[in-house]
Amino acid sequence: MNVREYYSYLSAAREQLWNYLRALPAADLDRDLIEPGERFHSIKDLLLHVTDVEDHWVHFIARGENLQSDGRFKHNWVKPQAEQYELSWIIDYGRTVGGQTQAFLDSGPDLNRCVKLVQDDPASDTVTLDQLMWHVMTHEVRHTAQIALLVRQLGHTPPWLDYLRFARPQATEGQGDAPELDDAVEASSERA
Repeated sequence: MNVREYYSYLSAAREQLWNYLRALPAADLDRDLIEPGERFHSIKDLLLHVTDVEDHWVHFIARGENLQSDGRFKHNWVKPQAEQYELSWIIDYGRTVGGQTQAFLDSGPDLNRCVKLVQDDPASDTVTLDQLMWHVMTHEVRHTAQIALLVRQLGHTPPWLDYLRFARPQATEGQGDAPELDDAVEASSERA
């Protein structure tokens, strides 16, 4: 699997999660469920944090740009206090960052390029752009799992966001169309 394929999956899963969260009561999205969390307390805090991390690492560190400087999305990324923002604003910020990340990946960047982790420190450690992207994507997966747990704690059933829901398995040579595999995947998605 490569970065572009996995990022496409994450983008599709993210849209599913956002669509699902729109249907939940606003009070549930703002409820302080992570006590005594220093920075993040709610589902919306985690959603905003995921976008902030992608914006920071991909656009500010790797590309030298930052949507935080855009007046539309200015906020305190250290302690987001996301209850002050509408879910639609957080989603708009996420879509904007995600769209820019997708365009960046579609441009075919050199994923082996070294990226300094601290831009103004000449002795800063470096990682490859590929490593940085995997860090950002893994970070999102971890927090999405936290959000799913918080949704369950609120008494709701979160959407099924697993990779196999979005990437259909391929039949191996000699299996034909493998209808039993397609049927099994469909049955799994209906149960979730």
